[in-house]
Amino acid sequence: MSGWLQTPAGLVPRVRFDWAASDRLGALAVRMGIGRDSYRIAPGLYALGEPDAQSPVIVTCNYKLTFDILRRDLAGHSCWLLVIETYGINVWCAAGKRSFSTAEVAARVRATGLERIVEHRRLVLPQLAAPGVAARKLRGLCGFGAVFGPVRSRDLPAFLGAGFTAEPSMRRAEFPLGERLTVALVEMHAARKFMAWTLALCLVLAALGPAWKGGFSVMGLLAVGLGAFAMTLAGFVGGTFVTPALLRLLPGRAFAAKGLLAGAAVGLPLAVLLARSVPEGLAALSICAAFSSWFAMHYTGSTPFTSLSGVDREMRRYMPAQGLLAFLAVMLWLGWSWFGGPAAGGS
Repeated sequence: MSGWLQTPAGLVPRVRFDWAASDRLGALAVRMGIGRDSYRIAPGLYALGEPDAQSPVIVTCNYKLTFDILRRDLAGHSCWLLVIETYGINVWCAAGKRSFSTAEVAARVRATGLERIVEHRRLVLPQLAAPGVAARKLRGLCGFGAVFGPVRSRDLPAFLGAGFTAEPSMRRAEFPLGERLTVALVEMHAARKFMAWTLALCLVLAALGPAWKGGFSVMGLLAVGLGAFAMTLAGFVGGTFVTPALLRLLPGRAFAAKGLLAGAAVGLPLAVLLARSVPEGLAALSICAAFSSWFAMHYTGSTPFTSLSGVDREMRRYMPAQGLLAFLAVMLWLGWSWFGGPAAGGS
């Protein structure tokens, strides 16, 4: 905030175009998934630049990263930013969850006294909010009509300059490589506990069989357990980074299927390099593919390419296969240690 602006409806907080150091640090943290659930701003009306009664009203969510990107992209333009309560969820996801809704937009218009601040009766809504907002109903609820702006906030200046008209390219939702990998970074933080438990499970399973071959030792336990964990970690990388990076190149529609292929591609050279037998190699390849498929399936909620029904269908179809591959990997690994093979660390 950079002060207050007096309006007929009272004082409105004024915000700057540029980012402070705290905004940059906060953006970096949430890109890594740190503090994501609490990174939000208070709903209400904000003044950007020197808006007046004729300035446009841009509606957005209260996820702070979205708000910060919006005000940065509107540098040099004076407008009103109407922030609605989406509980810290971005526009697209909030629209799908119905928190970015017709009723919430109308309620926020009334609560801020917007009709006393601007003379026009038009709201600019983000295009990705369309699933949750019925623009035709807004006027009856709050007296304001609505027009959907472009997909990306960086196109808003051109949209406003063209008299609220969007070029066809502004309506197209794209998901380039850089954005796919940026979203993937969030999984690193989200998966930290899961991977910690996986490491513990690898050590326990190693202690049940492989580490006892030729006599138990701590170093043998660590070597076998960490070797197994390396394969699960390779599966994590395959599903979280390789699958998004090669999203358009991997065949098939299901993200889980793409993850299986990516996991196999990542796991095969590692299995050949690290495995001491065919069963152990198959176990390594199976667990890598299973983990890669599992984490690739998580990515369905991070893209504009999926639907709720499609995700539900994909989970029902592929989760049993992922579980079967993981079970097969454990049985091959333990079976090889129980019924044959050299000692841990042996030749």
